[in-house]
Amino acid sequence: MAATEQPTYQPISCDFHDLLEELATTRRQSQIRFVGDDAVVQQRHDHVADVYSRDGAEYLLLGSGERVRLDRLLSVDESRLSDFG
Repeated sequence: MAATEQPTYQPISCDFHDLLEELATTRRQSQIRFVGDDAVVQQRHDHVADVYSRDGAEYLLLGSGERVRLDRLLSVDESRLSDFG
């Protein structure tokens, strides 16, 4: 796989998606952990500006302008994606 290609998007739990939508509405600062494009776990303290779909994948837009694919998320605050069915 070329360096710019990403694996096929894997949809996340609807319940976790709802949590992200709520955070986008309230714009509350959150701890966001995810696996970056370089496969290294990253952490940001920021607010969720938007949750949107594009090119067959869903993304989180942070207040900083950084974009994170939802299936690369590990946790937001105390909520871990792996805990949602």
